[in-house]
Amino acid sequence: MGAVGNMVEYIKKYHPCFNHQAHFLFGRVHLPVAPKCNIKCRYCVIKINNYEDRPAVAQKILKPQEAITLLKNILRKSNSIKVVAVAGPGEPLINSETFETFRIVDAEFPDLIRCIATNGLLLKEKVNLLKELNINTITVTANTTDPKVGKEIYKYITLDGKTYTGIEGAKILIEHQKQGVKEAVSKGMLVKIKTVLIPELNLDHLEDIAKTYKDLGATIMNIMPLIPQGGFKDLRSPTYEELIFAQKICSKHIEQFRLCKQCRADACGIPGLEGAVYESLGRTCI
Repeated sequence: MGAVGNMVEYIKKYHPCFNHQAHFLFGRVHLPVAPKCNIKCRYCVIKINNYEDRPAVAQKILKPQEAITLLKNILRKSNSIKVVAVAGPGEPLINSETFETFRIVDAEFPDLIRCIATNGLLLKEKVNLLKELNINTITVTANTTDPKVGKEIYKYITLDGKTYTGIEGAKILIEHQKQGVKEAVSKGMLVKIKTVLIPELNLDHLEDIAKTYKDLGATIMNIMPLIPQGGFKDLRSPTYEELIFAQKICSKHIEQFRLCKQCRADACGIPGLEGAVYESLGRTCI
């Protein structure tokens, strides 16, 4: 087994968001260094606070060196941490601070698995840089493969200084996501697809998402229930039965990750057990 094969096995063993057993044993750190975003998902609301337990929320935005100082402090307090990630609260690939942070991580913490969570719009453009920084795992949020559905989910996207809306914007995003995943896989990166289940919009499209991205080389899929807020505050979350149905249908094509906690952009520790790390650092939230 070569170096790439060894790294894949290591990730599958220790990354708590790629392995159901690892989820209960090993921790991750999300460094909140990426505030800007280049698309507007109607279900997403970016906030700075210390009480909402969901994606796109952080207690504060850190500068790269502040994030590294925090990481060092966390590693002194916890020996369970195996993964360092940037997951927002905005889009990591449009924030230069993401890359500044990972340059330091690459130099000072070579044994940590490095992870990015992205909407995928810039993934193909940035994949060589990610490879250079030894980013091992990519999570791409892909909510549809159909632009007609996408126009209902995405209010707009911004690319190369231009803003696109409607079917045009959704089509550009979907194509960039697929190209980015294919390119990342070709570079030896492990890719997870994250899909927000919005019953009224994409429940009937999830199987096609699963098949499409499995064919492009993605390893695992994480279907998350909609949190009604923002432009979708009047929509409902999927029922438990709908979520299980979606996972069952999609599992015909790609492995399903079923333990997601829908973590904050500054989450730290073993998923679901973050409190122990927060208390050791003397703060309610990272």
